[in-house]
Amino acid sequence: MVSLIEAGCRRASSILEMELLGICRGLEKAIHFKYTTSLFLRNCITKRNICTASLTQYALQFYSDTSPEGVLPALLCAISACSSISNCRFIHARAIKSVKYSHGFIGDRLVAAYVKFGCMDDARRLFVEMPDKDLVSWNSMISLHSRRGDVSESLNVFCVMRSEMGMKANEVTLISILPACADMRALNEGKYIHGYAVKSGIASETKVVNSLINMYGKCGSVDAAWQLFEAMQVKNLVSWNSIVSIYTQSGFADEGISLFNLMRNAGIKPDRATLVTLLQACADLAAEKQAKAIHGYILSCGFNTDFAVTTVLISVYAKSGRLHDSNEVFGEMKYPDRIAWTAMLAGYAMHGHGREAIEVFDLMVKEGVSPDHVTFTHLLSACSHSGLVKEGKKYFELMSKVYGIEPRVDHYSCMVDLLGRSGLLKEAIGLIESMPIKPNAGVWGALLGACRIYHSIELGKEVAERLFALDPWDPRNYIVLSNMYSASGLWRDASRVRALMKERGLRKKPGCSFIEHRNKVHRFVVGDRSHPESEEIYSKLEELMEKIHKAGFIPKTELVLHDVDEEVKEDMISKHSEKLAIAFGLLVTGAGMPIMITKNLRICGDCHSAAKFISLIEKRTIIIRDSKRFHHFANGLCSCGDYW
Repeated sequence: MVSLIEAGCRRASSILEMELLGICRGLEKAIHFKYTTSLFLRNCITKRNICTASLTQYALQFYSDTSPEGVLPALLCAISACSSISNCRFIHARAIKSVKYSHGFIGDRLVAAYVKFGCMDDARRLFVEMPDKDLVSWNSMISLHSRRGDVSESLNVFCVMRSEMGMKANEVTLISILPACADMRALNEGKYIHGYAVKSGIASETKVVNSLINMYGKCGSVDAAWQLFEAMQVKNLVSWNSIVSIYTQSGFADEGISLFNLMRNAGIKPDRATLVTLLQACADLAAEKQAKAIHGYILSCGFNTDFAVTTVLISVYAKSGRLHDSNEVFGEMKYPDRIAWTAMLAGYAMHGHGREAIEVFDLMVKEGVSPDHVTFTHLLSACSHSGLVKEGKKYFELMSKVYGIEPRVDHYSCMVDLLGRSGLLKEAIGLIESMPIKPNAGVWGALLGACRIYHSIELGKEVAERLFALDPWDPRNYIVLSNMYSASGLWRDASRVRALMKERGLRKKPGCSFIEHRNKVHRFVVGDRSHPESEEIYSKLEELMEKIHKAGFIPKTELVLHDVDEEVKEDMISKHSEKLAIAFGLLVTGAGMPIMITKNLRICGDCHSAAKFISLIEKRTIIIRDSKRFHHFANGLCSCGDYW
């Protein structure tokens, strides 16, 4: 018997040969040979994926003359080791001959193997053929469809199980279907499962409620998720993580941070998932003080050695305008991995420090860490934001020639942006035409942005039409084209584009500016008077505007893209959210303290010019992070060099 397995081992890799033969010889002394042999097979499978098919075949050949109870362990091992569809069918045939699915979950395991290789028809036929399917079998089939994102098939199996088989679902059934509903944003189907849970009396089971909260949250029903969470008698770590994640990922990052504080007050100890989600919320809002508080918690709990947490912390500080803090966190990491290096490089990129980003890249390679496609995306973005055309072209070429990374659509998008921002529109068009892959909305959007900067109306119109065809529901493309027309005084064309937006039910995303003060994030929109200190804010803003006008500031009323009088334009542009946030920041911070503001859209040219003057008059550093990059205003200048 041992010699037969040894023969299989001799066909394996020479690396494993002596190790496997040693295990086999040890089997001669075993009392329960069949059990020991199955254990040996598991060891073979888990050691390395070498010659698994041969080992499986020899094991099944040995067991073919034994009882069903004897062949069962070998079959389970063989299915676990299955590496091809042909191998799967060989095991299937041996299972029919030996045990006829009558033992445990052999049939379930084979169904899962067929699904793994994408043979859904084989999986369905086998499932139908299986006699005496129990609830575990049905749940396994539902789960397999769910993991593939096939909501309709999951529900179909669920309905057949209930109506034709008269089998009652349990909590495992529901938590198998709900993740697919969540991932596919299938709200109606999720509500159906919720209704069934209520009728079946299992809607109060903690795991079911957690799955429902996740489903409603991912489908955009934040209120429904909150109601379920609030009604829970027992909230565990998963419950808290889910609700914090839902609020932060739905654009309510400040509420997510408040929930974290409630979580700690409830005595629930956060884990890695909690901290990563929360730090991402701080990054979105540039909530530096909150991030520092969480950083302190990370140090006290020992999470500072967790690469996932510290890497997000690098990103948070960078997005909060604290690059030196990012550097400190990065410097404390022992043997940072590629993701950490890339996060540090990305920090320099978003601040427009192209040269520093290149230095980080060169040091990363020198340390023996191989860059990937994400690293190059940030590197090319850094070159774009700094106008480093020569360097960008160099690294774009090195990416494939030296590092063997074929350019993806994101890399082409960065290159088009780099060339377009530098006024090389013809070269950008030539690059798009030479692309071996079809350009997406990101590539054409980069070119449209360049057309806006250089007032290339005809080319902009052509590019916009392509974007309308590719993504007719993205309002940003309509707004850029409309603004281009308005800036050129083509009011009729601008009105036509706006009418098309209205016809398609598209709305412009309102511009918002955020500033953190006393552990609270304050939000401003244009003309906002909802803030409790709005009187003081507007009084300060009026004072500021008067000062900078005397210093030579001239409002860029041409950026008001409405056909109204000049006086009205000046009044409209003076109440932008960035200016309100700056006025508030000057009111609540001490003299000489920097002011950090986050803007959800690109900063307008008038606010950019005003911020430079205010930094000079008030002797303050003003940092504004818009949707594209950072702007550090100091002494009347901006770090972007008016290139953004």
